[in-house]
Amino acid sequence: MEYPKHVAVIMDGNGRWARRQGLPRTEGHSKGIRVADDLAHWSADRGIRYVTLYTFSTENWKRPKEEIRFLFSIMVDYLRERLPEMVKEGLRMRFIGRRDQLGRELTQFCDYIEESTSKGERLDLLIALNYGGRTEIVDALRKIAKTGADPEKIDEQAIASNLYTRDVPDPDLIIRTSGEHRMSNFLLWQSAYSEFYFTETLWPDFNENEFQSILEDYSARQRRFGSISEEENPEQH
Repeated sequence: MEYPKHVAVIMDGNGRWARRQGLPRTEGHSKGIRVADDLAHWSADRGIRYVTLYTFSTENWKRPKEEIRFLFSIMVDYLRERLPEMVKEGLRMRFIGRRDQLGRELTQFCDYIEESTSKGERLDLLIALNYGGRTEIVDALRKIAKTGADPEKIDEQAIASNLYTRDVPDPDLIIRTSGEHRMSNFLLWQSAYSEFYFTETLWPDFNENEFQSILEDYSARQRRFGSISEEENPEQH
């Protein structure tokens, strides 16, 4: 079975899960971060090299301030506690998004985690934090514009090499939980030829068995990248 090299996940449904359990939304986020940690292990165990998690979007600033503070607080506390194990496990963590808008303290923490895990070679875990697909493309174009590049010479490679994910292959598989069927401004450039899988499962209920089932579904697909299959090509017969 062929596993994807890069899996990206839109982790949706924490709030709904908590509501169904009769719990505050914060409990859904607490459970969700543990599932995200588990996913990193499941992926590394299968030889998947890159995982990108949509953790906090540029639109999420519209949420209640208390919830935002809790989200950042639980992430910092959890990563600080898990850091020694992440280093031991060969996990390299990176943050993608507009980090300069996160505040000095959180920005410094992101830098610290990246530096501490920089030698990890088993799994690259990308955390999309204050991330938006459109703003990523805008930021890439701004970087190109600052070089004074000739507009006629700006091609796809020039843009791709200035994205937050410039040294990471495009995602082979994008999973979205909670029954929603949209991209929500996630990896818009990189997902041009990604395979998608949408599940009704709320993120805190996502488990390894379902992950394996999704990977098996992915493995059975024929990726064409704009070409046609042999069955569709009369010249092959």
